[in-house]
Amino acid sequence: MATSMRGLTQFIADIRGARVRELEEKRINKEMANIRKRFKDGNLDGYQKKKYVAKVIFTYILGYKVDIGHMEAVNLISSMKYSEKQIGYLAVTLLMHENSDFLRLVVNSIRKDLNENNEIYNCLALHAIANVGGQEMAEALAEDVHRLLISPTSENFVRKKAALTLLRLYRKHPEVIPAAEWASRIVSLMDDIDLGVVICVTSLVMALAQDHLEAYAVCYQKAVDRLNRLVIEHEYTATYAYYKVPSPWLQVKLLRLLQYYPPTEDPTLRNILFEVLQAIMNNCAEPTRNVQHNNAQHAVLFEAIGLAIHLDPNSPLVSTATVLLARFISSRETNVRYLGLDTMAYLAARADHLEAVKRHQGTIILSLRDKDISVRRRALDLLYSMCDVDNSDVIVGELLRYLKVADYGLREEMVLKIAILTEKYAGTYKWYVDTILELISAAGDHVGDEVWYRVVQIVTNTEDLQAYAARVVFEYLKSPSSHESLVKVGGYILGEYGHLIANDSGYSPIEQFQVLHSKSQFCMAPTRALLLSTYIKWVNVFPEIKEQLVNVFERYRHVLDVDLQQRACEFYALATRPAEDEVLQNVCEEIPPFPARESALQTRLSRKLTDAGDRRTWVHGGSVTLDRQATRRTTKPALGDIHGNGSAATSGIDGSNGANDITQSLMGLDLSSSPTALQAKTSFSELQSAPAQFLAEKGIPRLTTNHNVERWFEKLTYSSEGVLYEDVQIQVGIKSRFHGHIGQVAVYIGNKISAPLTSFTALLHTEEPDALSVSFAKIAPSIIAPRMQTQQLVNVECKKVFTKAPILSLSFLAGAHQSIAVRLPIVVTKFLEHVKLGQAEFFERWKLIGGPPRESQAIFPITLADSGFINTERQRQVVSGSCLNILDGIDPNPSNIVAAGILHMAEDGNVGCLMRLEPNKDAKLCRITVRSTSENVAAELQRLIQKPLSTDAVS
Repeated sequence: MATSMRGLTQFIADIRGARVRELEEKRINKEMANIRKRFKDGNLDGYQKKKYVAKVIFTYILGYKVDIGHMEAVNLISSMKYSEKQIGYLAVTLLMHENSDFLRLVVNSIRKDLNENNEIYNCLALHAIANVGGQEMAEALAEDVHRLLISPTSENFVRKKAALTLLRLYRKHPEVIPAAEWASRIVSLMDDIDLGVVICVTSLVMALAQDHLEAYAVCYQKAVDRLNRLVIEHEYTATYAYYKVPSPWLQVKLLRLLQYYPPTEDPTLRNILFEVLQAIMNNCAEPTRNVQHNNAQHAVLFEAIGLAIHLDPNSPLVSTATVLLARFISSRETNVRYLGLDTMAYLAARADHLEAVKRHQGTIILSLRDKDISVRRRALDLLYSMCDVDNSDVIVGELLRYLKVADYGLREEMVLKIAILTEKYAGTYKWYVDTILELISAAGDHVGDEVWYRVVQIVTNTEDLQAYAARVVFEYLKSPSSHESLVKVGGYILGEYGHLIANDSGYSPIEQFQVLHSKSQFCMAPTRALLLSTYIKWVNVFPEIKEQLVNVFERYRHVLDVDLQQRACEFYALATRPAEDEVLQNVCEEIPPFPARESALQTRLSRKLTDAGDRRTWVHGGSVTLDRQATRRTTKPALGDIHGNGSAATSGIDGSNGANDITQSLMGLDLSSSPTALQAKTSFSELQSAPAQFLAEKGIPRLTTNHNVERWFEKLTYSSEGVLYEDVQIQVGIKSRFHGHIGQVAVYIGNKISAPLTSFTALLHTEEPDALSVSFAKIAPSIIAPRMQTQQLVNVECKKVFTKAPILSLSFLAGAHQSIAVRLPIVVTKFLEHVKLGQAEFFERWKLIGGPPRESQAIFPITLADSGFINTERQRQVVSGSCLNILDGIDPNPSNIVAAGILHMAEDGNVGCLMRLEPNKDAKLCRITVRSTSENVAAELQRLIQKPLSTDAVS
């Protein structure tokens, strides 16, 4: 560019050749005057505008203030020449701030470049939006940036820049971005073939998911699937292998993203995750000589350990991680020691048992004296996290010794943590008082007000502690130098409880006064004001030193400080009242106990600064962001109002099914023979209506149906195979087998078009997870090839009676983003087992169960067959398909149908069920009666069997 603009080249050479600043300023002023004149005259072609604007930009970069060239830069953006457009965008991003009035003039030009079928123009526009990032520009152009991101025609590098531009806009103006509305489309890009696009989109999803967890919940499965493909299946190109580590940046982001969500309860995802984490730890078991390779592996490993702790801090995987961490905290490399201590602190904060961490307590204490302050800070965090009842004396004592030589930047945090640990694990009054006063004495200026406030609160609320505290604080005050915080504590405690030790040798009232008053001359005005309050209390309880105290009030009546002067005058008036006056006694009553409150020490320690980047998933000494950390373990009851903490360690649900593998027996289902119908994806509320709130909270599209979908679902409630959903693009069929309380359902998804279905996602949702467990045996493939079919096996377990069938949610890209949500025909009748009963036995049990509430009965209309008779065969088909055993020859009326079965449930056990179906040909009505030992079972069976019988759907 410089060679094509000789004027610019000469201008830069003149500036560089200036020997002194005065010559440089003279040359710049001359050039700016010439440029101003040329801009005012007008009639400049594109080349001249570009050259002069480039000179203005160079002058601005040198640090000189410029006030020309803005309008010309706006005009250059509209040029069709790349070199001119580039200079225009460069000038806009450098010379204009986000609230500049000139920016309103370039919005339309930027939008035009975003809509151009030119990748270079798209990227220039995206750079400008990201660099300027004003709210007005974000509101006007966010939709266009999102369109570029999701457009299938956009080049990969354009989509990468679009994702990062949206990330920049969201971090600066989150209210402008409709994050929840765009969730499904943005998350679908995590399945992109290009890993560069996946990395950028994952960065965007990480920021959006932090504020919209439910809307972006599907990213959990995407992240697990991508990690499995990277680590286990090695599905990546050589371009994205950094020193033989597959895309470590993407792995770190995905592992961090998974920690934003609660541990998954899906056994399939959980097993895959643990397999991935185990592979990562195995790969990093032995370090290599290549520093870059080690750095990449360690970056992934530490994030993987963090995720393993998040999933289950008591798992065998975490035990393996503890061995690795023990090696890292002794490493020669500073960065490795830092990360090892940091991750071990997270483990100590989450684990129920600390034996594995305590084995390395000596190494951790030595890390307090590391040459690097960052390592020392992490060692402090770890000691704080691993402290418990057993080692509190050792750790607090070591921290107190180190406090005297610690860096000034660490002391304030150390004081807070020592004070919290002392209060939390105090076993005796003596230990608490001795430790906290030694802390205040040693810490000096680094003791915040919260520390001595808390000491006063605890001493006031603990009667047995008051005399000992007064005695110990008096001994500390007798030392030649006492810090002002200690004087404050001494002033309060001696003023309130000095009378408890006044009769002891060496603690007389006059000695208390002389020791405390000798410190006042070195204290600030607020502390001296507190001491005046102490003296007025002594006037009430120590009349023998009243004269000395009144003299102090007399002297302070003439100081310049307004607060001190007012206090002294008021106290002097109180002290000189007649002895029989009770006003002084009423005013100086003992302070009552403080109400129970949260410790201000913990609140202050938990206060952390946040930045515009990704938030941490946990913090030292505080609660996990996104509310996922459980309190560790129960501690020993402490003093006064010092409370122990309960423990509630998180753990995943390990669901397992014991049914035989039916994969091979389900392979014969042919979906191609099913009738084709063009179905619109519209919502309805009649199909076992799922609450709209449940669907919205889970990010599930509204249930997809029409007459055919409803008919297919009802037929599948009493048959084992068939079509569940079909349209012009996709076909979904099922085949199932149930045994006892468990079952397996094979879901077949067929692609009917000549293009692949990309970013395919299959999710299962249940409204009653405590009653019904459903999970995929494996993660669905992200791509379904043209005119091909894939199979997904669903494991099912019935724990209790349930009334809502689970939802199968499918999403994919086929030109546009498509979402389908249908009910799976998994109903409570699927878990029934045939029972054979004789006539006498049936009616005996029928009478034994009795009527309501264990009986559920309904009368409904029926449709007669074409011959005018009751379609008994159809009724028998529905009843037997509902897994009830039809008992012939039981009922005297041959038209009636009698059936029996046992419902199997994992938690509620087995429940017997009896049914009678009594059709009336003349009235065209039918009565169904179901009796069961459980009223909930009876009502649900009656509803499920009646529904297909009362419609034409079974025809």
